[in-house]
Amino acid sequence: MRKPLDGLAISLLIVLCALWGLQQVALKVAAPAINPVLQIGLRSTVAVIMLMVLIRVQGGKIWHKDGTLGAGLLAGMAFASEFLFIAWGLLYTTASHMVVFLYTMPIFAALGLHFFIAGERLERLQWWGVLVAFSGVVCAFSSSFFIAHPNMSAMLIGDGLGMLAGFLWAATTIVIRASVLSETPATRTLLYQLGCASIILVLAGYLVFQDTPIAMTPIAWTSMIYQSLLVAFGSLLVWFWLLRIYLASRLSVFTFMTPLFGVAFGVLLLDEPLDQWFVAGAALVSVGIVLVNWRTLPRKA
Repeated sequence: MRKPLDGLAISLLIVLCALWGLQQVALKVAAPAINPVLQIGLRSTVAVIMLMVLIRVQGGKIWHKDGTLGAGLLAGMAFASEFLFIAWGLLYTTASHMVVFLYTMPIFAALGLHFFIAGERLERLQWWGVLVAFSGVVCAFSSSFFIAHPNMSAMLIGDGLGMLAGFLWAATTIVIRASVLSETPATRTLLYQLGCASIILVLAGYLVFQDTPIAMTPIAWTSMIYQSLLVAFGSLLVWFWLLRIYLASRLSVFTFMTPLFGVAFGVLLLDEPLDQWFVAGAALVSVGIVLVNWRTLPRKA
């Protein structure tokens, strides 16, 4: 039986969202030296090696028959495809549009979990929380929607790919919760995710961007170390551990905070502009998160 969110889960989720938000800045800063698809593929490769070492140190086996292969490969393919569609969609649409449509994930996740997992069903107030939080994300990035785009048809393609990436992210969560992976150690689940991402994205990075030069500058090295150690290895290991303990629908809603952290880091580190839309959106996201977890917070208070 999964638990509602408590203080530990909320604290870890805030840290995770901050790490995931900062990774957008890291990808952007290092993009001139190495393309984003290849960045994600290489960081996954490094994280796979680290994860294998961790499993061996813990006395576990890296490859053994435990009935998780089918579900693991399915979740891994969805995980890798999500990042591939994000990178592909950014060729057609803006980053602001991409992040809005990517974070339709909690909507898809809540719908899927509601129908497939009895213990994950949301009540009316919590559905309102999901809608309010998503409205906050849209509000935070709404200023970009009023800027004319020279090729609207291309933007629609990119937006569609962004929503497809959000769907695949949700599908990964649903596969984990609805299969044997829900009771599998987090290290095992993460190994499937990173293994598939490593193979698919490294190949895609070289094949699609084969004419793009790679220059491992100090900035590129710093970005790759951060992404490999903290994002691909540390944060995802904690995320899959949380999925084993807490209600996935509640966890998913907290990811609405990630794009807000991304914009905040952009303002602080890249001097990107901050307007009233972002402030209002951040407030709506906070209200939505409180509504979704309403039954938990008063008890803990």
